[in-house]
Amino acid sequence: MSYGSNMARERLACYLRGGRPPGARRVYAGARDRSLPREDRPVHLPGRLWFAGESSVWGGGMAFYDHDTVGPTPARAYRITAGQLVDIAAQEMHRSPTQDDPLETVLLAGFSGRHTAGPGRYETLLAVGHLDGLPMLTFTAPDAHAGLPHAAPSAAYLAMLAAGLREAHGWSDAEVEAYLATVLPRDGAGPRR
Repeated sequence: MSYGSNMARERLACYLRGGRPPGARRVYAGARDRSLPREDRPVHLPGRLWFAGESSVWGGGMAFYDHDTVGPTPARAYRITAGQLVDIAAQEMHRSPTQDDPLETVLLAGFSGRHTAGPGRYETLLAVGHLDGLPMLTFTAPDAHAGLPHAAPSAAYLAMLAAGLREAHGWSDAEVEAYLATVLPRDGAGPRR
């Protein structure tokens, strides 16, 4: 389940097949299983998107998802394997994918709710619902949107997020702009609403 830059298929492909997304500063190793998702669909999550921290990949704030705050958040559900999700998460956590990642054991044991893999960004795994009988999972920060100072994302990161919204949801530039205006921080404060 992707709610940020990974909504753009080209960006997600760098986590699976390896490579550097346009505008990014980092080259990704790729997953152990390099096949692209068998299917993807637009979805809306009940929580909300917010930006905080400083991305070493894009510069500026990073997108996080707060499941416990009123939304909605447009997202893209990709049908991938548990191993691919674990490898994507490892790369988001600035680690290399490994054969014996303990997170894969958690997923294969029928994980539900919230699982913390570590203290850093994108190390909190959330079960956000089901689609066609399969679990929808994503990862985010351990803090809620009120827990950290908000930070504006870079233009390159926003461009990738916007590309994903257009691809997944078929939104026009005006629809993308209107949505982003509701979630971008204003002067270091929380997002508009």
